[in-house]
Amino acid sequence: MTSSYSTDLKLELMVTGENAGTWGDKTNTNLNLIQQAIAGYEAVTITDSATTTLVMSDAALSNARNMIIKFATITLTGATTVTIPDGIEKFYIFDCSAITDAQNLTIKTVSGTGFSPTTAGAASPKIFAAYSDGTNITEISLNTLGGTIATAQIEAAAITTALISDNAVTTAKISNANVTEAKLATDSVTADKIAQSTITQTKLASNSVGPDQLISTGVTAAEYTSATITVDADGRITAASSGSGGGGAFQPKVLKKGPGSGSFTVNPAANIVGAYIVSGGGGGGGGGTGGNARGGDGGAGVYAYFVGPATGGATLPYVAGTRGNGGNGGPAFGSNSGNPGNPSSVTNIGTANAGNGGNSAGGYAQGGNPGSSGSAPGAFATFGPNPGFLVNIDTDFGGGRGNGGPSVGNPGNPGGGGFVAAYDNSGS
Repeated sequence: MTSSYSTDLKLELMVTGENAGTWGDKTNTNLNLIQQAIAGYEAVTITDSATTTLVMSDAALSNARNMIIKFATITLTGATTVTIPDGIEKFYIFDCSAITDAQNLTIKTVSGTGFSPTTAGAASPKIFAAYSDGTNITEISLNTLGGTIATAQIEAAAITTALISDNAVTTAKISNANVTEAKLATDSVTADKIAQSTITQTKLASNSVGPDQLISTGVTAAEYTSATITVDADGRITAASSGSGGGGAFQPKVLKKGPGSGSFTVNPAANIVGAYIVSGGGGGGGGGTGGNARGGDGGAGVYAYFVGPATGGATLPYVAGTRGNGGNGGPAFGSNSGNPGNPSSVTNIGTANAGNGGNSAGGYAQGGNPGSSGSAPGAFATFGPNPGFLVNIDTDFGGGRGNGGPSVGNPGNPGGGGFVAAYDNSGS
């Protein structure tokens, strides 16, 4: 039987009775191979942007068997690979201290993925410990090892700015009073580094804040009238502009008793229209036969005030609603209900809905139900029947309800007509 060779170090494994007279030489060769594996050092030249293959030959000194492999001086500009054979289980130290831009280097088995340094430039990581498991090469990083590094194990000035990750030194890691004026670079503390409200009056020296210390906000120094200003969270005025004075006094544009309609033009200088709007009242229901067969009263119109924005120069139509007529009287079951009034409105400002007509007498000696009153959705205010200005709500003028016809077949009275009084704020 002939010799075979070990998987990891390619040592010659001799069988009994073989290699008579050369056993000693072959054993010495094996010992040299073992020595190379645990203490060997070799400088290896690699090629930029190419693959350099390290080999391990059977029973012969080979570069892939060395414990320490130092790569010769080179700057790597592209993807560069160093491989060792598959199937080798071994510990390595790779010295990359002469390589610039070692992040372009990958060290791996032929079929594995291996590892690469991660820092570019001349400050690339220098020396790596790694092991091969026969399939891949794995770097042994400090952050994968157990234990801690105490202060005594760190040389003075060993931790430089370039070695500290962004945001790694937090407030909790800085002792009180360690950041003194002498440790701050000129202009290093900018507005973005100062939290709002942290600079209080007690922290400012007398007369330390003058015009030169205030950041410009872009607001022009000037006198502003009826000004609109913008203030930020620090109390600074960041925008200012002059505005116009408040709206003028209201001037009448139309006074109209219903029935009637038309339009008026808003003064070009105005931007608000107010209107008192009264809807038409409903007519009373006709009376029937019998002492209690009175028609129902018509529903009263509503008296409301509306106000809203308007465009100067715009034309606004209006309607002063008509009153509802009363219902005809008649014998039992023969009388008529009163007619509803008509709404009054100013376009884009408001509408007053009319009162409904009263119901006719229900039959012999049975009175009719009254009609419902008008409504004014969206009104600024509504008023009672006798507000004491402009008009009072009554059966002749101003949306009053029509009285129901008395018994013995009398007709119901008509309701009161609508009314519109509109104004704009064009006065001085």
